[in-house]
Amino acid sequence: MNNLHQIKVKGNIVDVLNRNIYSGEILIHEGKIMKITPVDTPFSNYILPGFTDAHIHIESSMLVPYEFARIALTHGTVSTVSDPHEIANVCGLAGIDYMIENARQAGLKINFGAPSCVPATGFETAGAVIDAEMTEQLLKRSEIKYLSEMMNYPGVLMEDAEVMKKIAAAKKYNKPVDGHAPGLRGEQAKKYIQAGISTDHECFTLDEALDKINFGMKILIREGSAAKNFEALHSLISTHPSVTMLCSDDKHPDDLLKGHINELVKRALQKGHQLFDVLQCACVNPVLHYKLNTGLLRQGDAADFIVVDNLNDFNVLQTWIDGVCLAEGGKAKMDDKNHIAINQFKSSPIQVDDLMVKATDGNIKIIEALDGQLITNCLFDAPAVKNNCFVSDTAKDILKIVVVNRYQKAPPVVGFVKNFGFKSGAIASTVAHDSHNIIAVGVTDEELAAAINVLMKCGGGLCAVNGSEQKSIALPVAGLMSTESCEKTGNAYSELDHMAKQLGSKLKAPFMTLSFMALLVIPHFKIGDKGLFDVDKFAMTTLN
Repeated sequence: MNNLHQIKVKGNIVDVLNRNIYSGEILIHEGKIMKITPVDTPFSNYILPGFTDAHIHIESSMLVPYEFARIALTHGTVSTVSDPHEIANVCGLAGIDYMIENARQAGLKINFGAPSCVPATGFETAGAVIDAEMTEQLLKRSEIKYLSEMMNYPGVLMEDAEVMKKIAAAKKYNKPVDGHAPGLRGEQAKKYIQAGISTDHECFTLDEALDKINFGMKILIREGSAAKNFEALHSLISTHPSVTMLCSDDKHPDDLLKGHINELVKRALQKGHQLFDVLQCACVNPVLHYKLNTGLLRQGDAADFIVVDNLNDFNVLQTWIDGVCLAEGGKAKMDDKNHIAINQFKSSPIQVDDLMVKATDGNIKIIEALDGQLITNCLFDAPAVKNNCFVSDTAKDILKIVVVNRYQKAPPVVGFVKNFGFKSGAIASTVAHDSHNIIAVGVTDEELAAAINVLMKCGGGLCAVNGSEQKSIALPVAGLMSTESCEKTGNAYSELDHMAKQLGSKLKAPFMTLSFMALLVIPHFKIGDKGLFDVDKFAMTTLN
């Protein structure tokens, strides 16, 4: 063995697997931990396995994987379980290849899955279709670690042939199947789980999570920029630490600048959860469940670990991956890079008249957006009428919501939504889960059309309009991601978010909330490019 290539790192070793803390010295050779030697000297720093985000769509950070890694590493994240179905819905297999290739030099261990639902449903227009045969080809690849969230839970329950082929392919290659079944309980949950689906990150009540655990499922506690379930579910960390993981699912760049899984670790400790239970959920369980090549601070493991100042604040001093210190003192040791862009976008500007809705007698269906949740309700009310047309009604906080097909020319779909709170202006986005057509909400047809057409010109992104004032972020990679750094993208997004809130919104993340209004697999009432959708009936519906 060549001693010149050996590295020694000293500190208080936090051995999560054996639930022990002791002073020690780690000997690293060629990226592996050769030996961990206990020593008598006490240290002021602590060494522990790094954090793993058990379920995230990197695209939702609006950053390409390399730029995501540059900031996540500073927060002590050493690996992620990443579902690339956002870009897959836009660019198909080419999008997945883009993510894998961009991540190769990122240092962070980004583990991709094979998207199971492209498109998420047959009731919307996406940019690609990935069928069971293509899914199996993906699952054969060593860099594809699992079958991504099976959102089509009705297809599982009805034993749809195409859905079952995808699940069978994952079993064939001994790769886990991720779940996505918000609100599913009882016998239906049991059948869904028995089909081979092992996790769910969509639980929004403790009873639902316990129900699924009792049927053999593992639960991911999600705390993202829009959906926040930590408060409802955190007790699982103490009661069921062996089957609980932590994830962010979707995290905007301004939030990522502040923290990642490290934030949830600190919150869990502040709630009184035991250190080793918290670290088992944050560090160990995802690695074991998804069979990741992420080290867990054992002899022979990859030298993946973090160094923190203490076990209360968890300020990350260093992040090591494969025996290389990739982040230190809050800065990633990575070079600036230029990133290429891929996209699929058909520019078809709209006219104000395209957004008119003829008034009818009686109440109409209104989408009720809920802050901090992906689920929505269906309300019945009547918005204002002007010139024999329904218009936004700021007094009732009922605003127009619009979806425009980005892949082919088609008339806009117009509905109404409550709880965005705008008194003036409009916002629009090509981040619209999961097909990523253009979605917009606003007060006047003129402002809505203006916001939509800004995105038509730049090939996708985010935009806010207030009268003649406009702000926007171009997202040239699939209309989902910037090629810039997290700092630049995050600061630009913060400005847009601030403008949206100045329009009157009280939502914590107006753009993120808007992006889920078109997610047709989340109860109860949504809007897509083909019309309004009743999720409970899993069928199209009408305004009246």
